[in-house]
Order: sequence, then C-alpha cells, then structure tokens
Amino acid sequence: MQVTRRRNPIPTTSAVHSTSLSSSSLPAPHLEVKVRICKSARSSEKMGVVGLRVRSMVQQWGWNYRRGLSSAAVQSQLENVGFIGLGNMGAHMVRNLVMAGYKVTVHDINENTMKKFSDDGIPTKQSPLEVSESSNVVITMLPSSAHVLDVYNGRDGLLANGGHLGPWLYIDSSTVDPQTSRKISMDISRCTLKEKKAYAEKPMMLDAPVSGGVPAAEAGKLTFMVGGSEEAYLAAKPLLLSMGKKTIYCGGAGNGSVAKICNNMAMAISMLGVSEAFALGQNLGIKASVLTDIFNCSSARCWSSDTYNPVPGVMIDVPSSRNYDGGFTSKLMTKDLDLAMASASEVGFKCPFGSQALEIYRKLCADGCELKDFSCAFRHYYAGKDEN
Repeated sequence: MQVTRRRNPIPTTSAVHSTSLSSSSLPAPHLEVKVRICKSARSSEKMGVVGLRVRSMVQQWGWNYRRGLSSAAVQSQLENVGFIGLGNMGAHMVRNLVMAGYKVTVHDINENTMKKFSDDGIPTKQSPLEVSESSNVVITMLPSSAHVLDVYNGRDGLLANGGHLGPWLYIDSSTVDPQTSRKISMDISRCTLKEKKAYAEKPMMLDAPVSGGVPAAEAGKLTFMVGGSEEAYLAAKPLLLSMGKKTIYCGGAGNGSVAKICNNMAMAISMLGVSEAFALGQNLGIKASVLTDIFNCSSARCWSSDTYNPVPGVMIDVPSSRNYDGGFTSKLMTKDLDLAMASASEVGFKCPFGSQALEIYRKLCADGCELKDFSCAFRHYYAGKDEN
C-alpha cells in the first residue's frame, strides 16, 4: 500500500480579490543588529533558554523580513491594536501581531489566559470597553454570535461609551451568521468618533472570518474573507497580512461571514461525499488507497481526497492518521452548518445537502464524536475501515 503525504492540510478558499504585501528591504542597521545577535548566540557557551529565544527571534525576524514587515512599517493609524478573545485562534493571532511590531492590548474572560499574556509583557484589560480606550483598532475572535453581540453591545462592551468611540476600525474575525455581522456594522455606523481623524470621518467595521484553523493561525498563514467598505478593507490589509497570507474582499457588510459559512458548508458536503464513496468502495471490494489514486487524477478530485483524506492509513499527517484527534472538530462543523441553515431559512432558500450534512454531524456529536475531527464521519457514520 502506498501512503500519500498530504500537500497542505489547511482549508483554503478560492480568491475573488486577493492581495499580499510586496517585499520591501529591511534597513541595513536592523540586519547588522540581527547578524551580531546571531553570531553572539552561536559563540556563547551557555546558550540555554536565552539562546533558544534568540534563535526564535532571529527566525521570526527572517520571516517578517521575507514578508516585508517590520515595526517601522506599522502605520500609525493601525499601531495600537485591541484584541478580544484569546482562545486557540486568537492567542496565535495576537503573538503574530506583536512580532510584526503592533502594540497590542488584550482581553479574555479567562483570567488564567490573561495572566499568561501579562507574564509575557502584553498589556491586559478587564473589559472590552477598557480595551477600546487604548486602541486605534479592535479585533474580536469569539466563539459564537451571542458572544459577539455581548462583547460589542453588552455592559462594558465596545460600544458602551454613549456612541462616541475611540477606535476608528473594528474587525470581527469570529465565525457568525451574516445577520449578526450586519447588525454590529449598522450599530457602529450610527456612532461617532471621539476625536476627528484625517484618515476616517466615522468608525467603520469589517467582518473578517478566517480559513486555515489553528495551524495557519500559529504560522501566520490565515486566509481572511472580508466584508465591509472597500475603504476600510484597503486600510486594514497590512494589519490582516501580519496574521495571514491572503485577504479576499467579498463585498459589503456581512459578506465575509456569508463566504465563511458557504465555504464550510461546501467543505462538509464534500467530506461526506468522499467518505461515502470510499466506504462504498470498500464494501464492494476495492481499497481506499486505490480509489484515492483514481479520484486524484480524475473528476472526483477535491481537497477531501488529495489533502485531508478521511481514511486512516491512506495519508499521513492528517487527523485520520491519528484517530481523528486535532483538526476541525465535528462540534465546530455542526455549529457552522447550523449558521448556514439558519441563514438559508432567513431568505427562504432550501439546502437539501446542507440540511442532511447538519443532521449527520448532529448525530456524530450525539454519539460522542463532537471533539473528533469532522473527517471522522468516514469511520463513525459510514463504518468505513482503516487501510491496512
């Protein structure tokens, strides 16, 4: 049996309007300092933890240099960033912002999480409102629509200052329904800025959910699907690209959220279709590895077959190769399908495949697979077998 190595485990979206930072030269003094540090680290007899940190810093500097990023490149109107939501995604996004030269202030409801950031020298605040008071821009990365509404409109929320706002730009990267994104955008549009700014007449909002998951958040390779005014989108690009590899402008307010839930619905349906075909093939006497080779050079080729194969033993370094641990959980997929179906209902649109996918993932969660990767449907719904 031939085991396939994945090409790229990170879900991506097709670009409608994609951008990236152009390369720029890092000033010579910066390079000289880094070379001296690197040489000093190599010559030291007592590298220890300090040496490891130096090596990590040098590697990160090199990464920023290749992407054209440095603290000198941070625009003043984007310099002070408030970040709310320090979960698996948000924590990595914050660290990438800091490494790119932004001054970041954070908040999370988990005090232990906040302490970790405080111990690392990153300022923390006790409420979203306090975060906004020291920020030009605020980014939120939260678990659900209810959390987003509370952080923006709740007591001590971002908009709790009588409609007079300090930050000129708000970016919500949470995966929520488009209706929530559009409501928050409308609420912000009714507010005014405390101080007039040359680059913004009024506060603006972008909905900018991401694709790529935790690995991409850690590596700074997220894809941002952005809805809102194009003016705000263009202004925010450098900030977004300090956390990601690509930005995609999707149109008006809420369209970033539309793109995200449609992408994830298609991803779920595709995964279930591929899993069903593999399980059928096994029952009819053909190996999944053989079907994989056929799919991947034929019309059935897709991300679920050539990059994120659901059959244990066919592909290494994917969740199916480690008992479906890690990856994108069935619980999260169920949540996103719920959002898609609710949004479809709002406009009277029927989604028969999406509805069936939601029922399957609800059953998987009820059967104890909610924390397993969503590709577990192959084994736990279709009773597919491992490849030997």
